Amino acid sequence: MTRIIAPSAVGSLKKNLSPGRLVIPDQFIDRTKSRPSTFYDGGQIAHVSTADPFCPELRKIALDVGRSLKLQPHDGGTHICIEGPRFSTRAESKMFRQWGADIIGMTIVPECVLSREAEICYVNVATITDYDAWTDEPVSTEAIIETLHKNVEKTKNTLARMISKIPKKRSCGCKNALKGASY
Repeated sequence: MTRIIAPSAVGSLKKNLSPGRLVIPDQFIDRTKSRPSTFYDGGQIAHVSTADPFCPELRKIALDVGRSLKLQPHDGGTHICIEGPRFSTRAESKMFRQWGADIIGMTIVPECVLSREAEICYVNVATITDYDAWTDEPVSTEAIIETLHKNVEKTKNTLARMISKIPKKRSCGCKNALKGASY
């Protein structure tokens, strides 16, 4: 396996990123606490760069496909990954907004980092299900599920088209992520 397309359901931390919208993030903030985040927990250490954590080649394909499907994908943005399974408090949600995060979810970390350590391309295709707790309405599972169901076909179509457009040979730097990272 050399590539991972990771669909996820996320909350929005920005008014202009409304439920139903597709986001292809380019950054993340890790707020997880108890997930193993490296394959290098023994004698060997690898300092792998995650300055640009998502595969640029897969990001471009995701954006191109989203545009061709007229989904108006949001290009870039910061995905804050929280531990879960609980939703944010209003104070946390407001803090994440102040940090500049755009979307919030409970997946992508450590998967994104582990993929980089394994020299596997990784992209997140996020669909917004709700506004996070910073709004007047608290997050409800029922509302999330309802929007999630509306997003299923959009996500399936995006993934199917993306898969058909991925070139056999990788031209990105993901395949060489460990070069110079170990000592």
